[in-house]
Amino acid sequence: MPKPLLLLLLFLITATASAEETAVSAIDERIALEWRTHENPFSITPHRPSYILPLAYNSSVNKQPYLDSDKDLVPQRGEIKFQLSFKVPLAKRILGDGRLSFGYTQQSYWQAWSRDYSSPFRETNHEPELLLTFPANYRLLGMQGRLITFSLNHQSNGRSEPLSRSWNRVMIDFVFERDDWYLSLKPWWRIPEQTEEDDNPDIEHYMGNFELRALRKFGQHSTGFMWRNNLQRDNRNALQLDYTFPINKRLRGYLQIYSGYGESLIDYDHYNNRIGVGVMLVDWL
Repeated sequence: MPKPLLLLLLFLITATASAEETAVSAIDERIALEWRTHENPFSITPHRPSYILPLAYNSSVNKQPYLDSDKDLVPQRGEIKFQLSFKVPLAKRILGDGRLSFGYTQQSYWQAWSRDYSSPFRETNHEPELLLTFPANYRLLGMQGRLITFSLNHQSNGRSEPLSRSWNRVMIDFVFERDDWYLSLKPWWRIPEQTEEDDNPDIEHYMGNFELRALRKFGQHSTGFMWRNNLQRDNRNALQLDYTFPINKRLRGYLQIYSGYGESLIDYDHYNNRIGVGVMLVDWL
């Protein structure tokens, strides 16, 4: 069985286990919190999940990008992976109930355990975006549409050639809810670049044109998955499975499994297989 399908099966088995009913919509709680921060000029709001995985093991390390540019770096399989994400409210009542925000997400891969190579940061991806979010109320295929977000997104690794990677996208994120299930469907369109300035002209063939995420909360636990696909004959996937569990009132344990292309920009055309264990600081909901 292909690895992405095996991981998806594992998620479905976990997610269909007996669960407590969620009394209050997690989306309602998130919306209420974010709307309140718009009244506070000093507030910074969580955006995407923030986490740290001190034990992140990749069984298929991509060494090719560094062979000609950074011979002193030989990536090791074990590293620290972490992500920090926030957004800042800018304006409200845009075109009715729209809220304008600036979001920023940083994902880093730190070769902290590679003492022979001065523990360098192998890759850091920066993702600023401008977001315009509207509340929604419609039904589709048995799910309740709750939010629609339009965003102008830039993602790059801030490196010089030949390690430079970047692209710009226009995105629409549709967020749905049903009982204790939460779903996000985010298609995008890449803004074209001039050929001589394009660091990665084939990135869409590996990263695809959409991202599908699902999250299920049961009690103090949650499971989730992410799926990307280029929907082309030369098919390329990415699948991520998540499981979080309580440690104490502030911290949650986090297990992440990733299999596919595009885990980071430097690896956009490389198939990674990674498992990471650590702490979730802020979840989606």
